[in-house]
Parts: sequence; C-alpha cells; structure tokens
Amino acid sequence: MSPSVGIDVAKHELAFAFAPDAPVQSVPNDPRGIRKLVRLLLALKPARIIVESTGGYERELLLELARVDLPVSLVNPWRVRRLAESLGILAKTDPLDARLLARFGEVADPPLTVVRQGTQRLRADLIARRRQLVSIVVAEKNRLQLAPREIRAEIEALIAILEKRIARIDTKIDALHEQDPERSDVARILQSVPSVGPGVCRTLLIDLPELGSLSRREIASLVGVAPFARDSGKKRGQRRIRAGRASVRTALYLAAMNGARFNPKLRVVYERLRAAGKPPKLAFIALARILLVTLNAMVRDRTPWEHTHA
Repeated sequence: MSPSVGIDVAKHELAFAFAPDAPVQSVPNDPRGIRKLVRLLLALKPARIIVESTGGYERELLLELARVDLPVSLVNPWRVRRLAESLGILAKTDPLDARLLARFGEVADPPLTVVRQGTQRLRADLIARRRQLVSIVVAEKNRLQLAPREIRAEIEALIAILEKRIARIDTKIDALHEQDPERSDVARILQSVPSVGPGVCRTLLIDLPELGSLSRREIASLVGVAPFARDSGKKRGQRRIRAGRASVRTALYLAAMNGARFNPKLRVVYERLRAAGKPPKLAFIALARILLVTLNAMVRDRTPWEHTHA
C-alpha cells in the first residue's frame, strides 16, 4: 500500500506521482482519463490521495474518487507552497507539484475530505451560485451611486433581475432543507438566535457540516475566528485570525454586526469591548466567535436560543 499519492490538477491534464520520489505520469482531465487514473489507484490501494484545490477543475476527479470510496484529502495550495519553500523548491511545474503533494501527504498527514454528492452537492452549488449573484448585486449597487441619470434605469433593471434570481435560489435551497428532517431541525435551532437569519443559516448548514460535532476550540479554528499568537521571547505580538472557511466567517461577521444592534446578549458584549478601547472590526470578530461557539453548543445539545439563555 502506498502511503500517499499526489495529483496535480490542471484544466486539461492530471499529473500524478505514487510517491514523493516516484516517476510522474499524466492522464487527460476528462471522464476517460479520470476513469483510467481511478483504476490505477484502486489497484495501488493508497492510504491517502492528496489533491490541491484549484477552483473547480478537481470536481469530477473528487466525485469519482468518492464514488469508489478512495481516501482523498483536498488541501489548500498555500500550505503546499509553504512546504516547497521550506524544502528549497522554488520552481513550479506539474511534475514537481505532483511529487510535492505526495510528500505533503506524508509530512502533514491532512484529514480526509468528505466529498459532497447528490443533494449535498446540489445544495453547495446553489449557495455558491447565490454568493456569486449577491457579489454582482453589491457591485451594481455601488455603480448605481455614481452612475449618470441615463444609465441608472439600466442598472436598476439588472439589479431587479438578479434579486429575483437570488430569491428563486433561496426557494430551492429551503425546499431541499425541508425534505431533510435533520437539517430542518438544525435550521430551526440556528434561526432561534436573534441576528441569525435565513442567509446565515443556509451558509452554516451547507459550508459547516461539522457544527455541533467539534469542541469550541476546534470549531473556532476550523472557521478561522480563533486568534493565533505571534510571540517571540519577551515580545507579545498582536493576535490575528487567519485561514479557515471564508464563507462561514463572512456570514458570522454579518450576523455579529446585526447582533450588536438587535441581540441584547451580544450588544452587551459589543459595548463592553468598545468601552475597553477595542476597534469595531475586532469587536465584531469577537462577537462572531462567541456566536459560533454558542451555535455549536446549541446544535450539539439540540437546544434553541431561548433555553440556552433562559
């Protein structure tokens, strides 16, 4: 059994190495090439297959690996690049990256990735599309403020179309959640919190399936709202957040901003932080972490907000 296999994903090709020092082979990144690669991997029986996140070109490969129950880890390219630099590998080619991914698997021992399939995949695709449309709406609304009078009607018409599309996607996502009693119950618990609306709830359900199953420190680190130390000797650097799941962190940040106004419990914390001299952004991140930890406990214990803070 090979300990780790590295697969470098490009638009038209998959370069793979069965070990850090193994010869690099390649197949086309199409259904036929993926099936050929999967047959080789099934015969090899690797302990772990390391694939870099490439913005979508890896999707069909991941789905096929999941279909045959091969263990795969989808990793952040930034982490792999840092390993390369630490080893003095400054060049970047597909063969080098394939071997480097195999080495990364052995050195970092990344956790296996649960590949969404079927309805789960559809939910994730819908909310990803929703985020794309929302970003376009925000951009158009910003343009509207400075647009000449002759152009405003055109921008307003486009915004109206996009908002209808977003509403249609929301309806589809909610319908999928209602078909799943477990998710429907979790959604009810999440939305019992003042400041957690349907949009934040959808993001948490789809992009944070671990909610309720991890400790408070683990969930905060996973999302990226846990501040990391920057100390050296007697110097105590400023703690900063980093990495994590950006979509979830953004949703929680928005919920924290609303909570500072409309949630009495969070408003008290926010006012205390501001009175202590903390800047608004830092206070909102602190609220986001408190909110995340609370939601994690609520989902774990199946307890709505009213009972949690009775």
